[in-house]
Amino acid sequence: MSDSDTAKKNSVLFWGCFIALITTSFGFITRMFLLDDPDITGPKLLNLDDAEVGIFKGIQIWPFAVSIIGFSLIIDKVGYKFSMIFAAVCQILWAIMGIWGLSAANSGNVELAKDLLFWGGLILALGNGTVEAFINPVVATIFDKDKTKWLNILHAGWPGGLVIAGIIVIMMGDAGWGLKLGIIIVPAAVYFLMLLKCDFPIQERVSAGVSYKDMLKEFGFGGAAVVGFLIFLQLDQTYQGEMIEGLDNSWLWGGLCIAMAVALGVYTMSFGRPLMFVLILIMAPLATTEIGTDGWISGIMAGVVDFHPGWILVYTSVIMMVLRFYAGPIVHSLQPVPLLILSSILAIIGLIALSGVSGVTMIFGAATLYALGKTFFWPTMLGIVSEQTPKGGALTLNSVSGIGMLAVGVLGFPYIGALQEKKAVSEVTKLEAAAAVPGLLENGQVTASALEDKAIYYGTIKYQTWKEGELDKLLEGQSDDAKTAITAAKDGSAQKALADMAVFPGIMLLAYIGLYLYFRSRGGYKPLDLSDGDGDSSGG
Repeated sequence: MSDSDTAKKNSVLFWGCFIALITTSFGFITRMFLLDDPDITGPKLLNLDDAEVGIFKGIQIWPFAVSIIGFSLIIDKVGYKFSMIFAAVCQILWAIMGIWGLSAANSGNVELAKDLLFWGGLILALGNGTVEAFINPVVATIFDKDKTKWLNILHAGWPGGLVIAGIIVIMMGDAGWGLKLGIIIVPAAVYFLMLLKCDFPIQERVSAGVSYKDMLKEFGFGGAAVVGFLIFLQLDQTYQGEMIEGLDNSWLWGGLCIAMAVALGVYTMSFGRPLMFVLILIMAPLATTEIGTDGWISGIMAGVVDFHPGWILVYTSVIMMVLRFYAGPIVHSLQPVPLLILSSILAIIGLIALSGVSGVTMIFGAATLYALGKTFFWPTMLGIVSEQTPKGGALTLNSVSGIGMLAVGVLGFPYIGALQEKKAVSEVTKLEAAAAVPGLLENGQVTASALEDKAIYYGTIKYQTWKEGELDKLLEGQSDDAKTAITAAKDGSAQKALADMAVFPGIMLLAYIGLYLYFRSRGGYKPLDLSDGDGDSSGG
């Protein structure tokens, strides 16, 4: 095959993968906008509190990890094309389930609606995870000498899809949510037809003759233990009670997850590459900073802006899209780890600023800082993993994405929702107007009778939420000024939670400084190349 034919083939593959990633963000943003609509999740239909909405949002995230890691284990056997077909089918199936669920809700069948919207999110996540399972190794293989640059360009498709779908949904206004959810079918059909006739490349690990067992050694017991722990938390929360008579779910899921990690550890006789384990841990706060905030930002800012809050997500996504397209010079001038250090600093400043600003100019100014911070997190981490653990092939490259999505789906989304519920209570207690309302405060705190204690994941995430209608009852007969002040504090409290979320990029900043010092002690950052005999699993 001539160089021009190879270039043409690679171009079709790349843009097909790019559109596939756009499709995942179509599903993400339309479903997030749906769940941020109080007419859907509020008392009129589904009647969910913020933390429960977080669980609904999380179900479209954590199964992403199951499919991306699961397919990464078998993708070299089943093939990239089969994975692509599976992904497209899942995304279209979600559209059907979502439309059906909304129809059921409008017909008064709330339980059926909840089931369809909840489990449809799982189907969508499986499809989205499978997209990343094939696009990342395909692009890393066809551009094997410049992985970080091209993975950044590829992942411009994520914010690009957020921009396109976000604008479409906002401009559709009061059109039915069924139609809005259905737009995902268009890009799904496009990439399906583009890639159906393509010949996919052989992955770098396979072509270098690295064995399947050596690939698993890079991930090892340590990586499997992290995955097992997160899956245990989600399964135990989703399937409460007994599935087998006399056997509590906690024992069932815990035993299965421990067995999975131990089995991999025994088979490989490896904890995993130490550097890989560190990168895995970093992905939890990284995913929560980017995906968690993106998933909540419309709902968080809804109470403090006069425009559609979705424009904030669209705006930050435009910045991400443009910068990722031109990532090459930035990555080469700063190098991956210093770039991530700078990104963490900007994300911290952006989130803290966004938590307290008002007015269109200030809000979008703070959002700019946050967008500059989050832009390079995900694809640059993928580039580091691909360049530093090439023996891990598709597994190590995709597992960091999978674990990041698993962490934000299982813990990140509910935790951010719980933060908002806490703020909705704490902001009211600060008001002088609240102290003047009989029965509202007791010893400087909201009276316990007005609140409901809730907890998820064995009490690791605890929060209090207002009992339905209790605040309105306490405000009956009070002055208009008191009602206005208390209601405004409650409704605008979610924005304050953004400052608390800055702890996630703060953790990342410390980790990246540690990585910088580590690579510096080894003579500087250098990509490993299997063709040169690099990639020894015993090293960092």
